[in-house]
Amino acid sequence: MTLTIQQTSGPAYTRIYAYGAARGENAVPNDDLVGPIDSSDEWIRQRTGIVTRSRAVPTTSATDLATAAAAEAVARSGIEADQIDLVIVATISNSRQTPSMSAIVADRIGSNPAAAYDANAACAGFTYALAQADALIRAGVAHYAVVVGAEKLSDVVDPTERSISFLLGDGAGAVVVGPSDTPAIGPTVWGSDGSKADAVGMNATLTEFRDGEAAWPTLRQEGPTVFRWAVWEMVKVARRALEAAGISASDLAAFVPHQANLRIIDEFAKQLRLPESVIIARDIETTGNTSAASIPLATHRLLEEHPELSGGLALQIGFGAGLVFGAQVVVLP
Repeated sequence: MTLTIQQTSGPAYTRIYAYGAARGENAVPNDDLVGPIDSSDEWIRQRTGIVTRSRAVPTTSATDLATAAAAEAVARSGIEADQIDLVIVATISNSRQTPSMSAIVADRIGSNPAAAYDANAACAGFTYALAQADALIRAGVAHYAVVVGAEKLSDVVDPTERSISFLLGDGAGAVVVGPSDTPAIGPTVWGSDGSKADAVGMNATLTEFRDGEAAWPTLRQEGPTVFRWAVWEMVKVARRALEAAGISASDLAAFVPHQANLRIIDEFAKQLRLPESVIIARDIETTGNTSAASIPLATHRLLEEHPELSGGLALQIGFGAGLVFGAQVVVLP
């Protein structure tokens, strides 16, 4: 007799139920950062669009930010915390290699013993984690998921690093994902280009730091390389995500790109030929670049400022170190 292993199956569709957010306690203006990089407030505004950025106090960890954002998302979702059976945290700034940030967050919000793991896809991390939650729920492996993008990038910033130090902020954004009667998370267009791994990332390894061969590893980037890649290649990915979802740019209510640089965001909108009716997230102006947290943080702010977006379609795209990218269309809760 041949034995057959039983398989799980889940709902046909999923949706985002609610968002939560947490930002670093301090608003740090450009003038506080320009000395070590011999720059100016005007130069930073013109190059990036950033006026201030959120940074956490030393006693606040990325895990603390993730917990606060996840707790708000759960509270607003209508789903009890003990029904959450999957927690994914997208991050590059967990201060410990192990245990995962996600397991601690799951316990803190009352979702123990949910399955929990961290995902490292840098600034595309939230789109990657959302794709995984959608797929795992539809496969019947999980029922309700919390997806978090959380970063405390101020822990890995060299104040004298002119290529990236002034860009980065601290924060976390979270969503609750669960079953839906209609399609509400579109197909994910994602990928990587490891041949450009040196364009963004850490300037040393932990073992080099341990052995005294390097200072504490911090972030740096090749700005022009990243800018060109983001503007020209990521617009193609955004178009593919729209096509995969079966919609056009004119169907969108909102556009939420990774908050890397305001010039990149504006060029995106131009290349995609977004109509004036599409509201574009520009959270970078007062939050900065928060890597994996930037898309859910920006969406949370959009929904607070524009409640009429509820039920509309949003195109989101993340891109960053790896190089990696991910994009999908979602229905806003």
